[in-house]
Amino acid sequence: MRKIVKMLGFVAGIAAGSAGAQAETLADALVSAYKTSHLLDQNQAVLRAADEDAAIAVANLRPVIDFVAQAGWRKYNNDAATSSLPVPNFETTSSSLAVTGSVVIWAGGRGRLQVEAAHESVLATRSSLVNVEQQVLLSAVAAYVNLGLAQEIVGLRESNVRVITQEMRAARDRFEVGEITQTDVSQAEAALAAAQATLAAAQGQLMIARENYKASIGHYPDRLSGLPRPPSTAKSLGDAKAVAMRSHPSIGQQQHAVKAADLAVKIAATALGPTISGEISVNKDTDTGLGNSGIGLAMSQTLYAGGGKSATYRRALAGKDQASAGLLQTTVTVEQTVGQAWANLVVAGASIDATRKQISAAQRAFDGVREEAQLGARTTLDVLTAEQDLLSARVSRLQAEADRYIGVYNLLASMGLLTVDHLKLGIPTYDPEAYYNAVKDAPAASAQGKRLDRILKKIGN
Repeated sequence: MRKIVKMLGFVAGIAAGSAGAQAETLADALVSAYKTSHLLDQNQAVLRAADEDAAIAVANLRPVIDFVAQAGWRKYNNDAATSSLPVPNFETTSSSLAVTGSVVIWAGGRGRLQVEAAHESVLATRSSLVNVEQQVLLSAVAAYVNLGLAQEIVGLRESNVRVITQEMRAARDRFEVGEITQTDVSQAEAALAAAQATLAAAQGQLMIARENYKASIGHYPDRLSGLPRPPSTAKSLGDAKAVAMRSHPSIGQQQHAVKAADLAVKIAATALGPTISGEISVNKDTDTGLGNSGIGLAMSQTLYAGGGKSATYRRALAGKDQASAGLLQTTVTVEQTVGQAWANLVVAGASIDATRKQISAAQRAFDGVREEAQLGARTTLDVLTAEQDLLSARVSRLQAEADRYIGVYNLLASMGLLTVDHLKLGIPTYDPEAYYNAVKDAPAASAQGKRLDRILKKIGN
């Protein structure tokens, strides 16, 4: 045991000597995960596409102005004997200009409804983006904690190999003086081989944890800082569920989907009615100088379309029922997820208490067995078994602590609170309003258009 204490003191001295190096904190890892996540980039682009759908809906309310410039040349080849034209062969040119403007004057409110539906889709997509943000941050927390866990387990396994190596040497020395048999030595050798195999497996898990860290956070780790105190969650399961019902992005997403589906039913109903449109046109023949202009109104009404419009309306009704059922199911799922996260947290806490007692008892057992072995009352196998029980208890304690820590963030995510803003990471986040406000009025070439160019350039950087 004195050798073990010296060894641990040596390791602690190395750690203290390297403490001056900058260690990566959990907050650093979360910031890096947010900034480098391709999944977030992908879904931010999806949101910008939804913003453009809203702009397209606004543009559909406006007049459409077309300009047409036309020019042509034609050559006539006629037989002089049969042609009644005074000139058998001749050429002509023609050109004209036309400007036409058309607008839908009335369509049962379809355009306004489409704008509202597009806006609800934008809001639903924003909620979906918050969900993705939670996934990215939770994955980063798990990668950070699991890497630290893998490193600690490797340290325990390495220490175990060193201790069993000492036990094997001691067993050989005792065999040389006739205190134990060759069987005891073989048992020590087998225990050492098993410990080395377990160490190799732990080192493999550490390599996997490093790859998971890079995938979630954007780079390989150097040195990790200690885990900070976990954020507060809720005082009770009931409070956690109440918060989730108010703030979980999945519920918000489905609520907006229900509103959009209701608007889709109204839009489909307008297709069954008439449409009134107006048109203004100005034309000029540049060769003759003759021109004309006109204004007109037109009303169109589909009398028969093979049942397609009625089917579209019924499909919209089915979509509304689907969205409503989806909202109810989402609330059930969110509530279930909160309950599971809460239960896992309780289980992890109980496991920590149990493993604490297990370690204490295993330590006493190991000390007793070792003393009895020195008196000849126990075998080398008994000592090795007691040592493995102690090691297993320590590994279980580390795993339970990691599970509880990740469980806190998992509970936050189930409540809808695992965001950069709630965690107060202090970094600029993607502003969904900026792009939407720049495109919601469907700008073309204007001051707003220049502002949009600046926003797009910023996003690209």
